Amino acid sequence: MTIQLKLPAQTLAQANKPGSTPVTVAYGDGIGPEIMTASLKILLSAGANISVEPIEIGKAVYIAGETSGITAKAWESLRRTRVFFKGPVTTPQGGGYKSLNVTIRKALGLLANVRPCVAYAPAIVTQHPKMDVVIVRENEEDLYAGIEHRQTDEVYQCLKLISRPGCERIVRYAFDYARAHGRKKVTCFTKDNIMKLTDGLFHRVFNEIAADYPEIGSEHMIVDIGAARLADTPEIFDVIVMPNLYGDILSDVAAQITGSVGLAPSANIGQHGAMFEAIHGSAPDIAGQDIANPSGLLLAGTMMLKHIGQAEVAEKVHNAWLATIEAGIHTADIFVAGHSTEKVGTMAFAEAVIARLGQKPATLTAVSYPAKGLPVIVWPAQKYRKAKKELTGIDVFVHADQSAEYLATQMKAAENGIFDLTMITNRGIKVWPEGLPETFCTDHWRCRFQAKQGKQFNKAMVIELLRSLNQAGVDFIKTEQLYTFDGTPGYSLGQGE
Repeated sequence: MTIQLKLPAQTLAQANKPGSTPVTVAYGDGIGPEIMTASLKILLSAGANISVEPIEIGKAVYIAGETSGITAKAWESLRRTRVFFKGPVTTPQGGGYKSLNVTIRKALGLLANVRPCVAYAPAIVTQHPKMDVVIVRENEEDLYAGIEHRQTDEVYQCLKLISRPGCERIVRYAFDYARAHGRKKVTCFTKDNIMKLTDGLFHRVFNEIAADYPEIGSEHMIVDIGAARLADTPEIFDVIVMPNLYGDILSDVAAQITGSVGLAPSANIGQHGAMFEAIHGSAPDIAGQDIANPSGLLLAGTMMLKHIGQAEVAEKVHNAWLATIEAGIHTADIFVAGHSTEKVGTMAFAEAVIARLGQKPATLTAVSYPAKGLPVIVWPAQKYRKAKKELTGIDVFVHADQSAEYLATQMKAAENGIFDLTMITNRGIKVWPEGLPETFCTDHWRCRFQAKQGKQFNKAMVIELLRSLNQAGVDFIKTEQLYTFDGTPGYSLGQGE
């Protein structure tokens, strides 16, 4: 079977009417062209008043030598339309290529990733028929800052960056989303029992902002038990807000337990634009076989239509889709023999949805989108007064194959009347002084120097300290200065300290 991977130019020309809303469209890689073609065909058949501007991104652009995966011409279209309907893309492994998804989200300031995860029982088999969870994921920082370094023969580093403005904007967005959509509770997942500064900030900001929304319930869970409960009893959740990495992982888990990860749409929202996509990847192993489920991308398309003020068309498409899956017309990923009525391919599924445009489901709950819903505001970042910041010491990271005791002897040679060596850790655990012989150590050490009681540390001393260590033959690989902010330490203790 020959599959039409992109809509014919004639079809697009008919859709691009005067006064229509321009939308930048990327067909993507792998199954992307198939599911985008199917989705666009449904949206346009339903009367979506959009003008499609196709751009090339992803694997072909990477291979052509553009390591970002996107060209300047494509950026120009995105910045002009401010609306992006995107198929999944493949990031080539190796070669210094960066994730295009992350690049676009951060470059355009798309801070909020909204991922509805809904069960469609009894039409689609799931163990959680009452599940209706929206995951709001921070989209710009955390470990996805992508700042990584190899520091020694044995150790690599990835920096986790959490900012107060980033926390405030995503948490407030989650509560505003809950208010606008009639949701009753927002739950925050972090790991602040371990990462007390970064995840601790996210949790603290959540508590502060929750107080501004007294009509909406709020709760916090440590991410591991939260994830367990999400997988076991997702019906206890309503809206969940999380830092970037947790949100990425758990939204896929949540989508899968609704019946298939292929069902979940995603909206990426910022002050200067929005991107709509399925949450799944490009699945190159099934590309070109006409078996991929276009549902996630199609439902992302309905989110896009609501965003650009075409709620009536979005409602029409969504209800036709519900009627289709209710009829048991399913792609391979959700087909269950004896339960589904017909297994169809990508394009046949699209035709089945088009045939039901104007219909509503009989047993599943039909959707209703108000023409003018309560908008969800993307708040600008706030500026804060500068805290009183004082330098009190420095962590010097060292590449060494010696023991902690031997390294301490080397490092103590740099002490003076102002600062002392107070601690050495290996992978975060204190190994000097009074380390345990059972502790496994790598070749990567953190050596902490701190000002003596009543003494003042300064940056000139940092230079002198490093000069002394260099003369002693110490292979220092990075430093982190230790500050207090309004008297509160801005650094963590060593584990076991």
